[in-house]
This record gives sequence, structure tokens and C-alpha cells, in this order.
Amino acid sequence: MISVYIVLLLARVIEVYSFLLVVYALLSWFPNAYDTWLGRLLVDIAEPVIKPFRRFNLQFAGLDFTIIIIILLLNLFKQFLFNLLI
Repeated sequence: MISVYIVLLLARVIEVYSFLLVVYALLSWFPNAYDTWLGRLLVDIAEPVIKPFRRFNLQFAGLDFTIIIIILLLNLFKQFLFNLLI
């Protein structure tokens, strides 16, 4: 029973973190957005996960797909956790 709550909590954390990654990506559209307190907070939260994926060079035609790949992997992990419950 406790494992169900742990999986649900982890799923919620993954959803919130995915949202923060999307906000982090959207901040790149605004000049000096990473210099604000919110930008610095998001950089501190997102960069430790993004940094290892940057070495795979997921940039094509001027677009960086790193965050999209990370969100997909997080969602796959969430689905794996839900499948463990079944």
C-alpha cells in the first residue's frame, strides 16, 4: 500500500519537473530572463539533469531537442513505475 503512494508521489514529482523544464526552455525566448531570480532558480533546478545530455549534441537546424528528450525519458520512467504497480 505504501508503494502505491510512493509511485504516485514520484509521478507527481516527474510531472512538476517536466513543467519546470518547459518553463526553462521558454525562458530562452526572452532576453536576460536567466538573470532574474526565477531564471536563476530554474537554472539551478534544471541544469544538473540537462548537463549530461548536452554531450549527445541533440541540436538540429538551430533547435535544441535536449529538453524534449529528457521529458520523454521522464515520462517513460513514469509509465514504467505505473506498470510496476499492475
